[in-house]
Amino acid sequence: MTGFWPGETRAGFALTFDVDAESAILAVDPRYARRLTTMSHQAYGPKVGVPRILRMLERHDLRATFFIPGLTADRYPATVEAIVAAGHDVGHHGYSHVQLHRMDEGEERHELERGIASLERITGTAPTGFRAPWWELNDRTPDLLTEYGFRFDSSLMDDDCPYLLSTANGALAELPVHWMLDDWEQYAFLPEPDIGAVIESPLKVVDLWRSELDALADEGGMFILTSHPFLSGRASRVATLELLIEHAAARGDVWMTALTQVAERAHQTIPAAEQRPVPICTIEEDVYVQH
Repeated sequence: MTGFWPGETRAGFALTFDVDAESAILAVDPRYARRLTTMSHQAYGPKVGVPRILRMLERHDLRATFFIPGLTADRYPATVEAIVAAGHDVGHHGYSHVQLHRMDEGEERHELERGIASLERITGTAPTGFRAPWWELNDRTPDLLTEYGFRFDSSLMDDDCPYLLSTANGALAELPVHWMLDDWEQYAFLPEPDIGAVIESPLKVVDLWRSELDALADEGGMFILTSHPFLSGRASRVATLELLIEHAAARGDVWMTALTQVAERAHQTIPAAEQRPVPICTIEEDVYVQH
């Protein structure tokens, strides 16, 4: 991505944390609220994982982005306050963590508005970054995001580099993600609900992520890691994140920053003529005929 990255850097690196807490499980079935052990597994994120992650980020003087459901903010306001006090970004991650494709437009608007209100009550400002629960955007979501004042989204998977989406209300920076760079696929496990069945060794995981970081950086791409504090907030896994940070810093050619800075650079440097349409998949009605 020639000319995009600042100074002598040639690629981007960002750590992001989805502070789902109980919401990710309650979105599957709210009856899990009565299962104390399951809920405690999720509460570990804001109670223990986030403080440990914040200490680690402070050691490396690295700014990160925390995407927080409104429900998490309402239940753990002190956790959000600590994230803000440490100088990190706070982004919107829905209110309930329910997938947006399960909602009509009115419900989706309510979800956005309720999440904005929860975060703004604590941070004092409306969030400008968004990540969809389960990374599932509706085809109408980009237009809604710019209508509500969002500057960037980090949910789509169709590129290795930042780009701009053209919406009805202006440009939206898209900062792409991928399942390979998600700790859920490596560490998530519960007997019920089935959120994953394998708990990988952190050393195996850091090898996977370092390999992708090097390959992306050599091509001028953007490495965005998605972690969940109830998973990657565990002690050995935070140590793994430190190894990854040290590897990125040792390269010397990677811009290590939070997503807000990357998004604003996208708005400033990518020409309007290079904005992309929202990637809606349209097909003729007779292609898939119900039998």
